[in-house]
Amino acid sequence: MTEPYEIGRRERRLPAPPHVVWRSLADPHQPGARPWLRLLADEIEPRVLVAQEPELVVWSSLWPRRPDDVLTFDLRPAGPETALRWTLTTPDPPPDDSPTGHLRHRVNHLLWSDLRLSYGQ
Repeated sequence: MTEPYEIGRRERRLPAPPHVVWRSLADPHQPGARPWLRLLADEIEPRVLVAQEPELVVWSSLWPRRPDDVLTFDLRPAGPETALRWTLTTPDPPPDDSPTGHLRHRVNHLLWSDLRLSYGQ
């Protein structure tokens, strides 16, 4: 079996503890939480493929035209915050630079803007 291709990866901190961030990723529409997973017209709701509390969540692809892509979230404590690393992989050859940039941008926006703001910061 061939190793998947890495399309993108980034790590940053979020202003919430790991168990809170894990829950947000494992159940993006949990009752009582602020909505943050706002998808574009060319995106679909991801399925949670793996959820190991509090350090790992794996999603299916957000993009129907790229159904085999996988988005992995690794979480670890960083003081009172969470260090969150996302990695986007595919079993297929990676797309050209423009589509790759769009995919990376969308993941970054969802996490470092929308999810961050859902925590009030």
